[in-house]
Amino acid sequence: MFVSKEECLIEVLKKSDIPIVMYGMGNGADKILDLCEKNNIKISDIFASDEFVRGHSFRGYKVKRYSEICQQYDKAVVLLAFAVFKDDLMAKVEAIAERFTLLVPDIPLFGSGLFDYDFLTANMDNIIKAYNLFADDVSKKVFTDVINFRLTGRPEILRRCETDRAEVFQNIIKLSPTEHYVDLGAYDGDTIAEFLENTGGMYGSITAFEPDKKNMKKLEKRYSNKENCSLLPYASWSEDCTLLFSATGGRMSCLDNSGKEVEARAVDSVCENITYLKMDVEGAEYETLLGCKKILNRCKPKLAVSAYHRVGDIFTLPIFIDEFTHGECKIYLRHHTYLPSWETNLYVTF
Repeated sequence: MFVSKEECLIEVLKKSDIPIVMYGMGNGADKILDLCEKNNIKISDIFASDEFVRGHSFRGYKVKRYSEICQQYDKAVVLLAFAVFKDDLMAKVEAIAERFTLLVPDIPLFGSGLFDYDFLTANMDNIIKAYNLFADDVSKKVFTDVINFRLTGRPEILRRCETDRAEVFQNIIKLSPTEHYVDLGAYDGDTIAEFLENTGGMYGSITAFEPDKKNMKKLEKRYSNKENCSLLPYASWSEDCTLLFSATGGRMSCLDNSGKEVEARAVDSVCENITYLKMDVEGAEYETLLGCKKILNRCKPKLAVSAYHRVGDIFTLPIFIDEFTHGECKIYLRHHTYLPSWETNLYVTF
């Protein structure tokens, strides 16, 4: 079911007899460099797309153009250090994969740890338990492929299990014109737009949580005039409280002890009726689920829950959902186009 230790990313990099170079800079690159330093893995060069190189440096490396890398190396392992999902950039990454060996380290967005072989073996009982909870063979294949991708960093493993988001709404989350939709982590309203597209613009009510003030302004611009649409400036949590939050004005806004205070709410204390709940709350999924237990057991809504923010989410979250719903739900897993394995989501029906 899962790859051997010898096939895992760190082992492959340690044994590499060709140079290892990194594509990209920023937070992801910092984490990958730290991982390589910890494991005595040498990074020979760092590069960016030709149009972005302006003679700058990163972590003591002079950032080179991709064209320079092509001239310098006949063979190399390229580590992708940023997320890719748009078609034009994915095509560029695929072209690099044709020229060099491309690997994509899957570093968790939040928390510590790495989904390596030691983590796999230490958690095998729960991983098998989660595998057996999934309601269809597609979910089980996605689960296996995502884990094998995380172990190896090989993008072809992840790309072979991609499905289109439309498939979810056709086969799993079938929406009606009377849904009471709750969007936790509403960002700029993109998932509200997706919801409306799949209901023909009809709905019973919309409730959106978004604690980032800049994102809230985008939400209000798009949806403040819609009937039965409540836009709330809250983070979601297990209880009503005040938390520290780092606002970026983008998708990566998250709870952070170095941030500013925001109001957090348990969904149980705010919402009376839910038929469809989407949860993309940047690593706070477990706590948010705790704050939904009463209404989930009472209303039994359809769920869409991100399962990629923390290293064990892909197996801990389905087990938790199954346990607190007393095994009454069907749990599905899908991965939508993204490198690394972001946009790996749980979909739940009753």
